Amino acid sequence: MSGATQRLPGSPRNGVPFWPLAAAGGAILLTFVVAAIGGTPTSMPPAQVQATRLLRFDDSSSGAVLVTDAQTGRQVATLAPGTNGFIRATLRGLAHSGGHEEHPRENHPFRLTALSDGRLTLDDPDTHRTLDLEAFGSLNAAAFATLLIAPEPRQ
Repeated sequence: MSGATQRLPGSPRNGVPFWPLAAAGGAILLTFVVAAIGGTPTSMPPAQVQATRLLRFDDSSSGAVLVTDAQTGRQVATLAPGTNGFIRATLRGLAHSGGHEEHPRENHPFRLTALSDGRLTLDDPDTHRTLDLEAFGSLNAAAFATLLIAPEPRQ
């Protein structure tokens, strides 16, 4: 028998037995049935808004980004050139995906929202696109959180 391999009865042509695959499929099916019957929650109650702020991000001639409260017109922060890479990249991504390529930040506010479940979201009110900032890690979300709670400078 040159080149021929012997197979055990009940095994497929590629030599992998059928019963382990059937057992794995049964285990997966059983998991779904137990989850459906066992009362495991399939959805969480909606989170409540804890704080929200409309922010504008404008480029300055120095390369800094000026962060302004869109409702009051007061400056909230200045992001120095070469800093806050995550904030800059996130805004660039939202602006380009939302069709704001010509003037990605000019007079275009973004809504920053803290939710009761601890999440922080940034959304584009014009396109209704929302980013869950916690998905990028807690340090990156914290960069935006400082803008939400930043006091407005006294005049």
